[in-house]
Amino acid sequence: MITRRLILAGAAVLAFTASASADDWKAKYPELTFAVVPAENASGVTERWAPFMTYLSKELGVKVTLRIANDYAAVIEGQRAGNIHIASYGSAAFARARLTGVKSEAFANDINADGSTGYYSVFFVKASSAYKKIDDLKGKNLGLVDPNSTSGNNVPRFELDKMGIHDADAYFGKVVFTGSHENAMLALAQGTVEVAANQWTSDDDSTLAQMLTKGMLKNADGSAMKKDDFRIVHKSAPIINGPYAYNSDLPEDAKTAIAKAFFDAPAKDKAAFDRLSDGQKKGFHPATTKDWDGTIELIKFVDALRKKKAS
Repeated sequence: MITRRLILAGAAVLAFTASASADDWKAKYPELTFAVVPAENASGVTERWAPFMTYLSKELGVKVTLRIANDYAAVIEGQRAGNIHIASYGSAAFARARLTGVKSEAFANDINADGSTGYYSVFFVKASSAYKKIDDLKGKNLGLVDPNSTSGNNVPRFELDKMGIHDADAYFGKVVFTGSHENAMLALAQGTVEVAANQWTSDDDSTLAQMLTKGMLKNADGSAMKKDDFRIVHKSAPIINGPYAYNSDLPEDAKTAIAKAFFDAPAKDKAAFDRLSDGQKKGFHPATTKDWDGTIELIKFVDALRKKKAS
């Protein structure tokens, strides 16, 4: 005879089985590696991301370790090899990863303070200079970020091409890759370059704003530089915020848990979430890999420019 006790016992067994099944991925992946490319110095990246790693570890029930990659290529190859399980990508780097066969799936990107999910590539000059437009900078030095940077190389070259500058290396006196968004601004502040490409969402949400908050940019006399010491001479069309992506080979239960932890972060650990952007983001927006299809076309364009120059 079926009794209430038997029904309850059966329900408990089913619940336990479902829970055990959902946790099976943790046995295979007792530790997850989360990779970011630094827009600032390594210690700054650690301070910014460490609280979020602690939050993710707690939510997922496995250790989440931060890996600070040297450049976007290291993230791409790390995901290709399966050594990086979750990554914070720039849009162009994610497109490059897809074009080269990396099994990576986008699941989220940042929501800006105004609710938008995009940013811009801009060319900065010093406000004290005579430069008001790109035409004024022929023969001067240009600071870029990284070959796989969206706002620091690919979009700038695309924008220059639209202006009729098809060969940046011939137009400018020197084109240098500085390695990070911060380094590009430092090069501009110190006079190594006269113009620098960088990312910009708003006056309060950019690499420049973060560096000014930390007092990283100085005048020749050692005094702190201010926002008014810099001028934007060109701004691109909006660029979709870069994705957070996990390995396609991760179990579906793991992917679901990772995405949920991200979307819950602003409510569950606001301090850790706010630290990521100095409080300039509202949350994470659900995203799919196809959202970056347009960026792939941009990468193909830049590759064509490179091949044309080499031929």
